[in-house]
Order: sequence, then structure tokens, then C-alpha cells
Amino acid sequence: MKIGFTGIELQEGKIKFNDKNLLALEKKDKPKKVTPFFAEFIKDELVHVEAIIIPTDNILDLLIFDIEKIETRLSRTDNDDERSLLQRALQNLEEEIPLCDLGFTKEEAAIVLSADPYSLKPVIQISGDESSDELIAKVLEKVGYMFFYTTGPSESHAWLVKKGSDIITCAAKIHSDLARGFIKGDVVNFDDYLACHNFNECKSKGVAQVVDRDHVVEPDDVIEIRFNV
Repeated sequence: MKIGFTGIELQEGKIKFNDKNLLALEKKDKPKKVTPFFAEFIKDELVHVEAIIIPTDNILDLLIFDIEKIETRLSRTDNDDERSLLQRALQNLEEEIPLCDLGFTKEEAAIVLSADPYSLKPVIQISGDESSDELIAKVLEKVGYMFFYTTGPSESHAWLVKKGSDIITCAAKIHSDLARGFIKGDVVNFDDYLACHNFNECKSKGVAQVVDRDHVVEPDDVIEIRFNV
């Protein structure tokens, strides 16, 4: 994940997220390999990123670009519905509210996106004293991402997906073969997994749920995929 930031001094480059859940899995399973999540911080980059971090005191430095873009788009459209939507966007921008916080429908967002604004991307306003881990957590929450985990003696791995992802999406995240040859999934709540010796014990105790391809994975679930390719 690429995260842009402006108006604040942060370490640039790839930063490891110190995931307390992954640390707990590492301590429990003692795997040969641990694969954490890394976010990439890029200074003064607003376009080729998934989210933007900016101090609240500097929010107008970002929104002024969008005000200009929306005003330009307004001057070029004769569509009444588009004009109404853009005027609503402009009014909120002038009140220092980023476009991402206006609750647009997908159709509305597509229209606003035609003006090529920056703040339609998730904008995280901060006080300026947060740690890198805190910032990553704030970004993931704002963007609507979650982790699920695979773990065992070989490897403990944190996987990032959108909240509400089904088991097939999660399987594909691990490897395309797992999604293509999906048979069933075994899913365990994170706390239930920690309370058991291993995944097999989760199954024997009945805390592992056997699920089909339409099952929605919850944040922090531990999963295994049964597949045949």
C-alpha cells in the first residue's frame, strides 16, 4: 500500500507495521518465517497513492487544489445534475471538508472524479505526533481494509484485504491456485485460535468453521483453504 503525506516530517519508504496479532501468532506457533505487512510512505505524492495523510492545520493546502479543479469543471458543464453535485462538493471543500467524507454514492463519486480531485481518496487528518504504526492503523481503518492470517510451523503471514471480502477473495490473495481449485475453507476466530494448540485442535474442538465460497471473512480471522487443482 502506498500512502502519500504532506505538511509533516515522516520517514519515507517501506515501513513495517508492528502487528500485535502477528506477534502473538509468532510467539505461539514459532514459525520458520514471519511475513508482516509493509506500507510505503511517499512525501508530497497525492496521485499515485491509496490514501493521503495531512495535519489538520494544513488541510486547506490540500483542498485548495480541489477547489480549483471543481471550479474549472463547473465552468465547463451544462448538465444541471452535475452542476448541483459539484456545487455541493465545492461548498463542503470551502468548509474544509475533504470530498472523501461527503458520503457520495458510487455514481456521484464517478461524476466528481471527472474533475480529478485529490481528496476523494481517503484523507487522514492528524495532529502530527502519531507514530508510523498509528498512522498505518488510521489509514487502514479509513480505507476500509482488514487483516486475515495464515499460520503454522512453516510461516505466519498477515494478509490485507478489503473489509467484507469473501473466502474466495482471501484465497486468491494467498495464491491464485487456492481460489481456482477452492473446495472448502476452514475459518477460526483469532482469539479461539490462540486458545488452541494448533489448527487441528481448533477443528477437533469445533471452533473451526467449515465454509463455502460465499462466506465473508471477518477481521483477524485465521484461515486454511482446502483446494484441488
